[in-house]
Amino acid sequence: MRSYIAAVGLVTVSLRKSINRALVDLARHYGFQPRACRPYRPKTKGRVERPFRYIREDFFLGGVFRNLDDLNGQLRHWLDTVANPRVHAMTHRVVNEAFAEEKAALQALPSAPYRAVLHLERRASHEGMVSVGGNLYSVPDTTRRRVFDVHVLADEIRIFEGSVLVASHAPLEGRGQKRLDPAHRKLASFGRRRPGSAEPVTLTRAGDHAVRRSLDFYAAVGRRLAAQEIV
Repeated sequence: MRSYIAAVGLVTVSLRKSINRALVDLARHYGFQPRACRPYRPKTKGRVERPFRYIREDFFLGGVFRNLDDLNGQLRHWLDTVANPRVHAMTHRVVNEAFAEEKAALQALPSAPYRAVLHLERRASHEGMVSVGGNLYSVPDTTRRRVFDVHVLADEIRIFEGSVLVASHAPLEGRGQKRLDPAHRKLASFGRRRPGSAEPVTLTRAGDHAVRRSLDFYAAVGRRLAAQEIV
């Protein structure tokens, strides 16, 4: 996919007022210039989208893949034996031969891969947590806004207050879990914290774990409640 985008060098997109910020970042990384097609004229971008339909219908539909490596292996075989040796219906040229002629004029791919980001807007709960993918992640007590911009990467959850990064978490697997960074909470709200407890804490659903206390603690609670009943 990266090679195809770089080879095209020019992407036509249906836009009315402005270009999506994520597309601008992608274009800047790979060095191509987005160009808007005419409004209400989807046919003006048909040539750009047609290859994706061809790949979907000729390769993906009806295919069975064990995992990502198996999918990539089958795709490589399909490209080498079906897609690239064929004569293109529009240019009437063999795809491999046409690409060999144009390859020298292509730009080199960037040395670093593009870190795709999913941009979300999330409102923090009263407990100072934002929900991403069915899990909760903490934001600092010192933040002033209730709505945050969240950038989801493969290996990191970044939470921004305006343009300022206020929290960063490793993504949680599954759903219904919480990741709480002790540094996000004021000392008073955490009570007594043990030294060296600055690592983020992962909490499961409410009711899964209970705080362990000594029997003396519960005996003292019972005596206090009994004294209140007597009064």
